[in-house]
Amino acid sequence: MARLLKWLFALVALVVVAAGLFVGYFFVRYPDVPAAETVTVPRTPERLARGEYLVEHVVGCVACHAERDFSKFSGPVVDGTKGKGGQRFGFGLEPFVLYSKNITPAGVGDWTDGEVIRAMTAGVSRDGTPLFPLMPYPRYAQLSRDDVEAIVAYVRTLPSVPSPAPPARHLNFPLPLVVRTIPAAPSHPPRPPATDRIAYGRYMVNAAVCADCHTPIDGQGAPLPGKEFAGGTPFRPGGVGLVRSANLTPDAGTGLGTWTEAQFVDKFRAFRGVPARTLVGDERLQNSEMPWTSYAGMTDDDLRAIYAYLRSLPPVVNRVEKFPKE
Repeated sequence: MARLLKWLFALVALVVVAAGLFVGYFFVRYPDVPAAETVTVPRTPERLARGEYLVEHVVGCVACHAERDFSKFSGPVVDGTKGKGGQRFGFGLEPFVLYSKNITPAGVGDWTDGEVIRAMTAGVSRDGTPLFPLMPYPRYAQLSRDDVEAIVAYVRTLPSVPSPAPPARHLNFPLPLVVRTIPAAPSHPPRPPATDRIAYGRYMVNAAVCADCHTPIDGQGAPLPGKEFAGGTPFRPGGVGLVRSANLTPDAGTGLGTWTEAQFVDKFRAFRGVPARTLVGDERLQNSEMPWTSYAGMTDDDLRAIYAYLRSLPPVVNRVEKFPKE
């Protein structure tokens, strides 16, 4: 009996050591990205103008790294909070809870431009922490280098907004290991010419991170194969109500198949220069997570290119109940 217990103890010890070595391997081997480059992004008028357009109306930096007022339609950014972070993503402990970081000078003022670029496009923070891809660095890795530098140049001009450090993120196992394997060196392909509407539209759809919200996911947050852009992802705007994202594929019955280009563009135009409406009573149960007032600032030509690309997608039959009963 004593001999059997010794063997069992040895076996358990072996398993513990093997598990420790396995975890240690992940922490030594990953994340596997180059060191932050030494670079200072020039703040030219042209670069700042492009960066302002992308940050304010396309890539979503100020929609995530700010407080949003979900007592109003589409949760506009609260004045004075642009870039300060602290917004919570995930309203339970399954499978994650994350908080956006302060990207004003109060938060990243001592970061180099190279460190900001690495975090934004390769998914590794200044201290080597791998970022969870809810921060869509795999998308931003596919932006042109010019656009990345324009974003960084403009973010550097945001007013400094001090804020307390957000709570630590929560990742259920095995996410702490998985998240270490995701960061990768960015590709930075050139931005397609606007005359190639489908290619340019694909570029803009990637920049606006449309697929991340309009692709249904499984219980661990992984996109469902064959359901790209088919909608159905659940959101609780400000923690209130339940809304599911729309099907953006050109399916005639459940997607955008019957929408004309003019109808698509007009949907965004309707929110230009219009103050967000305050919601009353049960209207808050039918709010939208999508920051319409931000995306409304996209140019008509960019919206037409996005429409052209969405029309080129394979149609996917996926009827989405926008406001399902809980």
